[in-house]
Amino acid sequence: MQTIALILVAVVALEHVYILYLEMFAWTKASTRKTFGTTAEFAEASKTLAANQGLYNGFLAAGLAWSIVHADAAVGRQIAIFFLLCVIVAAVYGGLTAKRSILVVQGLPALIALAAVILL
Repeated sequence: MQTIALILVAVVALEHVYILYLEMFAWTKASTRKTFGTTAEFAEASKTLAANQGLYNGFLAAGLAWSIVHADAAVGRQIAIFFLLCVIVAAVYGGLTAKRSILVVQGLPALIALAAVILL
């Protein structure tokens, strides 16, 4: 993959590491509740579910990181395409079912990275 594509894939991976942190370790903190628009009661009641979501975001980040470091660039490109498509599907689902801003916050960076991986 070209350098710009690698950087964009890395940005998406880092975004998902950050989401993992928010959902697994900071779900009940006031700043995280504000980000996700939840109440203290909801955050406390849903922290196990949020941690599970965070773990899945970690898997996405791990797959994207794997695509960057894979010894065979062609295989790394295929891995990146797969995991970026997974992020986009998750963002579309989340945007339609949870919060529209997910489409922009998660989906748009993944779409831009995907375009770079395919076109560069």
